[in-house]
Amino acid sequence: MPTHLIIDGYNLMGIRGGLRGDVEAKREALIRDLSGYRRRKNHPVTVVFDGWRSGHPVERAEWREGIQVVFSKQGEQADAVVKRLAAQYGSDCAVVSSDHEIVNFARASGSTVLTAGEFETRLQLSGARPAARKREAEDDEPVRRDPKKKGNPRKLPKALRKKASQLKKF
Repeated sequence: MPTHLIIDGYNLMGIRGGLRGDVEAKREALIRDLSGYRRRKNHPVTVVFDGWRSGHPVERAEWREGIQVVFSKQGEQADAVVKRLAAQYGSDCAVVSSDHEIVNFARASGSTVLTAGEFETRLQLSGARPAARKREAEDDEPVRRDPKKKGNPRKLPKALRKKASQLKKF
């Protein structure tokens, strides 16, 4: 069963180059890349953007290029919407955000958590940006372990093995 992705939109845009300049064009580029990712990986995608400063009086959701785009209502931050969706889907979703409050809430709800940086790497490796795939392959280095530790030196720590297992889905 595909895992539903809930993405903190402006958080991911911040990783991709910041929120300065033409934010609307950057938002459209993100939606276009996420749409391509959805087609390749077959994960349902919901991206949430802030509308709390200049948004509509009610929460607005629309379908664009096969993904659900949600704008929080005026006076409500996107964080609250992401938390609500994480609680609603529980363990059937993955939350993409680097915000510690959202990450902790999502983990408590049983959701898989990806930081914005981890997801951006996955997005690039999935074919959204072929040049990034080449650069990523050159950066591979083995994980170094503390020489004082006992046990199998070729085996990653349990937390890293669990994280790698979760990331295989994406």
